[in-house]
Amino acid sequence: MKRLYLIRHAKSSWKDQSLADFDRPLNKRGKRDAPFMGQRLASYQVTPDLLMSSPAKRALTTAKTIAEEIGYPPTAIVTEPSIYGAGAASLLTVIQAIKDAAHEVMLVGHNPGLTTLAESLTNTMVDNIPTCGIFCVDLPVESWTEVTEGIGTVVFFDYPKKHR
Repeated sequence: MKRLYLIRHAKSSWKDQSLADFDRPLNKRGKRDAPFMGQRLASYQVTPDLLMSSPAKRALTTAKTIAEEIGYPPTAIVTEPSIYGAGAASLLTVIQAIKDAAHEVMLVGHNPGLTTLAESLTNTMVDNIPTCGIFCVDLPVESWTEVTEGIGTVVFFDYPKKHR
């Protein structure tokens, strides 16, 4: 059994229009929501074997913040360039390449790819993983290479607005 946490980056800032999309930082709400959701994961005693992130500033900042809250070393975060801008098929390829020694994996990335992947893996209608949303899926496989559409079971779907 493998467990996958699909995490959308926290809310980012559009304030500085001169910044490239890749370089956009978290805004005030994002800086509040990322530690909050990290604390939620810590309360579930989540201990991932691997935390992967898009290298985009908003995603990596979210990943580092969550890592700190759950006791995962931020220096151990694996940045995967192909997560940035990836659709569901590309994200599935990233997941299928994970080493099997990892049983619990967090992947921090972007919409619409994350939402589409969540729907595809679980045959459920998610509609939208909001910023800093966490979609947790159990996958009945021994190897990440076996992950395919429709095999996942939703464990939980949590996001900051549920708690306001």
